[in-house]
Amino acid sequence: MDQVFQCYATAAFGMEGLVSSELKKLGVGNVSAENGGVRFSASAEQVFLCNLSLHFTDRLFLILASETCKTFDQLFNLVYSIDWTIFFSGDESIDVSCKCTRSILMSPRDCQSISKKAIIEKIRHSTGLKLFPESGASLPVHISIRKDYASVLLNTSGDALSRRGYRTWNGDAPLRETLAAALVEISGWQRSQPLHDPCCGTGTILIEAALRAFGVPPGIRRSFAREKNTCFRSLDFAALRISTSGMNDSMNSSAFRISGSDIDPSALELARKHIRQANLPQGLIPLTQTALQKLVLPDENGVFICNPPYGERLGDQKQCRILYHELYMLQQRHPTWRMCVISSDPAFERSFGKKAAKKRRLYNGRLECTVYLYPPLLFQ
Repeated sequence: MDQVFQCYATAAFGMEGLVSSELKKLGVGNVSAENGGVRFSASAEQVFLCNLSLHFTDRLFLILASETCKTFDQLFNLVYSIDWTIFFSGDESIDVSCKCTRSILMSPRDCQSISKKAIIEKIRHSTGLKLFPESGASLPVHISIRKDYASVLLNTSGDALSRRGYRTWNGDAPLRETLAAALVEISGWQRSQPLHDPCCGTGTILIEAALRAFGVPPGIRRSFAREKNTCFRSLDFAALRISTSGMNDSMNSSAFRISGSDIDPSALELARKHIRQANLPQGLIPLTQTALQKLVLPDENGVFICNPPYGERLGDQKQCRILYHELYMLQQRHPTWRMCVISSDPAFERSFGKKAAKKRRLYNGRLECTVYLYPPLLFQ
């Protein structure tokens, strides 16, 4: 029987429910959401498939041990209790990170040092190994101490899962890929409907919508830390990638209607580059340089999804609020379209000109934002 690992998927505030739903669809066990993440149990193969397939998660960890630690000796013993030979083959670089919150042990540097010492001592005791060249792949260990409760975690993702591999330049106001995917999900957009981003920037929302519509795993273009760990080397990663690679032939469907526009030609050029790097067919997502106030689309019953400037990082707040009202006028010109907008501006609804039918709080990096949902005018 395959070994079952206790796992933890981290998520930005407000996205825990989305992560939980995706994990259940992937068939893992004991899914339980909490603030900042979701706990679950999974086999080694399932952990890899989760890294490959999850749209909204930041990172996936194995939970190796947990207990209350109020002294460095207790922390050392907790880390030492783990059988590190399962994950260490001899030359890995032992990379320990630590976060301490409202605990007696509040020095991340000291906790890192104690934990790495415990790992090396345990491996030395178990194997007789005397030298640790640390010249190989990373063994990324994270120590989390919150209210004196310590957890030893193994990072199976490596870099954040938001780093899909198709975006090489972020533009002036980057939208994390996981948040872009969340906006597509929250908007209620269906593949049969037109989707347009009138402030598309470098194209992240459009690409995430396309990948999701065609079942292309968001992590298909990148590698993960766990592929190099000893205990997972028995898996055929190449075969697993092929089995989940998505229905690329269907990408030529004439029913596909995702498009974007922006007033900035340099942002549009980057968007086209990112679309190519996401391996999406040329012409699949048409982009136009169009001012918001002049935008008119021929389709009906579509969805606008956008991340306009907030007035905090880009331009002048007054200009941003004028732009928000232009979004209202855009929907007036397209009365059968829904609109989904994210902003950190508390005056967004007043500037837009109407209260949203639904709102949802999310974070764009460290900025607390609200997602505003407006149904079609014909149904209001």
